Amino acid sequence: MVVFLDPGQMTARLELEAPVSVSDGQGGATVTWQSVAAVWAKIEPVSFVVTEAASAEVGTVSHRIWIRFRADVAAGQRLTKGARIFLLKLVRDPDETGRYLVCQCEEQAP
Repeated sequence: MVVFLDPGQMTARLELEAPVSVSDGQGGATVTWQSVAAVWAKIEPVSFVVTEAASAEVGTVSHRIWIRFRADVAAGQRLTKGARIFLLKLVRDPDETGRYLVCQCEEQAP
């Protein structure tokens, strides 16, 4: 099944970031984020789930983000748009043609 996507729908400019562990000198590490690339994307909200944590309601918003194919994109990275942060949970090539990637993401609260 070949996926048809109008590239003109990729109107969001996002930063692809990868985690980098920096040693703290005492056996631990601090995770910082390093920019890998700027990409054009199409962002589609998928779902909103409300759960309870520590007697407070917490909302989780998931998104489907389409970008052009890149071999260096993997789960565990993140996409950012200003103050918005999208954690990559799953990355897949929808029709295995090497044209696009679909990233299943959760938006992290700022």
